Amino acid sequence: METPTHVAVGQDSRNIAVLIWIGTIFLGFIPGLIIYLVKKDDAYVQEQAKEALNWSITAIVGYIAGVILTFVLIGALVLLAVGICHLVFCIMGAIATSKGESFRVPFALRLIK
Repeated sequence: METPTHVAVGQDSRNIAVLIWIGTIFLGFIPGLIIYLVKKDDAYVQEQAKEALNWSITAIVGYIAGVILTFVLIGALVLLAVGICHLVFCIMGAIATSKGESFRVPFALRLIK
């Protein structure tokens, strides 16, 4: 899940990456998208923004599937599972980036390369 980076990451880059992951908890894909489009000069921040954006897209797909499955009475469990995964992975991402490590969500759809 986590692979430490071999290049020293600056404190500003780590702070922005932490804010991306914390913002993803509350605002979904918006923080990752904004930083991905604005912060092109920092490779570490760009990588974490891309990962947060990919995870947000995956979570949205999971939430949509849960809403659709509520008609067959299993959707509430799917929504609960996706919500817990979203919270846990965003917290794991925030912790890893606060240490300057790269974080990849294990089963996120990699739509943004």
